[in-house]
Amino acid sequence: QVQLVESGGGLVQTGGSLRLSCAASGSVFSINVMGWYRQAPGKQRELVAIITPGGGTNYADSVKGRFTISRDYAKVYLQMNSLKPEDTAIYYCYYQSEGYQYWGQGTQVTVSS
Repeated sequence: QVQLVESGGGLVQTGGSLRLSCAASGSVFSINVMGWYRQAPGKQRELVAIITPGGGTNYADSVKGRFTISRDYAKVYLQMNSLKPEDTAIYYCYYQSEGYQYWGQGTQVTVSS
């Protein structure tokens, strides 16, 4: 089992910044993919960004150039700049390894216009 604990969400004005953090604990393998998904009210959960053990990244088109994902072994971070109201959602940390997927409890990000 892997436990994911997120932090860093909150309320910010349009154009502001937030940094999300997620720490994985438990049966963490060195080879894993970590990342962030989000779910806005009435919408499906969508990929925001993922990062591989080697540092390879993949971003949703809607956040390219504004968000940056990084990691430090079992921790993953999401630096969010130039936030827009449409970024408002619950952000979930994601961990995948050995065919298993785990999710954090989610952290709310609200961007006011």
